[in-house]
Amino acid sequence: QVRLTESGGGSVQDGGSLRLSCTASGSIGSSYCMAWFRQVPGKGREGLTTINSDGGTTYTDSVKGRFTISRDDAKNTLYLQMNDLKSEDTAMYYCAARRWGGGWCATDSAFGWWGQGTQVTVSS
Repeated sequence: QVRLTESGGGSVQDGGSLRLSCTASGSIGSSYCMAWFRQVPGKGREGLTTINSDGGTTYTDSVKGRFTISRDDAKNTLYLQMNDLKSEDTAMYYCAARRWGGGWCATDSAFGWWGQGTQVTVSS
């Protein structure tokens, strides 16, 4: 059984930075696809970025150049470094994971494990 726990959310001002963490308990396996999503109340979930166990990454245009996804396999932890934050980045942020057999690893994949979310609030 895999459990994902996010942390690191909080309140920052426009232009600030935050680093989110997502720690996995239980084994996802050595071949994985992991992702960050966000959701604002009343709106659909937005896929932001993915990373696979080969180190390949994808980013949606709205965060490209500002957000960086990374993973520390030794710590079983996924990170999202967020720089130059804007008010429109305010949302609940979720991490997700699935086992990966190669090929496509993107936010439209079917992720089987999800965290409970961490709130990010950016004020101007």
